[in-house]
Amino acid sequence: MTINIRAKNMDLTDAIRQYSEQKFLSLDKFYDNILHIEVDLGLDTNHHNKGDIYSCTTMVDVPNKLFRVTKQEKDLYKAIDKVRDHLREEITAWKEKNREKR
Repeated sequence: MTINIRAKNMDLTDAIRQYSEQKFLSLDKFYDNILHIEVDLGLDTNHHNKGDIYSCTTMVDVPNKLFRVTKQEKDLYKAIDKVRDHLREEITAWKEKNREKR
């Protein structure tokens, strides 16, 4: 599994990179055939809320399926956590659905 992390309108520090890699590598527990993960982290200042809004968009490529999740939060780490939790739920549901078809 490969992970590609990009940042938009912000600096990608080592702490953010390590945190993201740790969170998304843990998806391997739920489905062991993940091919590639694309993570786009960004700072959106032109939002209807006051202050900085961070976004995390993640695409997870598995055989015959592509999962894409986007979340926005005031805290970057919270956005990463929410995306990871949502991906875990989607991957688990998809895996169960495929298991029922067999």
